[in-house]
Amino acid sequence: MTRLLEIAIEAARQLEPAEQDELARAIMQIVNGGDEGVYVLSDEERAAVEVGRQQAARGEFATEEEIEALFEKYAQ
Repeated sequence: MTRLLEIAIEAARQLEPAEQDELARAIMQIVNGGDEGVYVLSDEERAAVEVGRQQAARGEFATEEEIEALFEKYAQ
């Protein structure tokens, strides 16, 4: 195991159990090449998807300016 992976695992130990499970699923997907089967959404993820579907049904979409602001915020 590399030192970087050891540091990451130690940091993961500090996460809440639900966050640890989410991280574990992501790691397993990477290790298994994404062939582990169907991803099961959490209740929070399912609720967020439903909110997005309702917004789309109402025609509520982000403006070009809002999208550009997000790119600027996270591109750093």
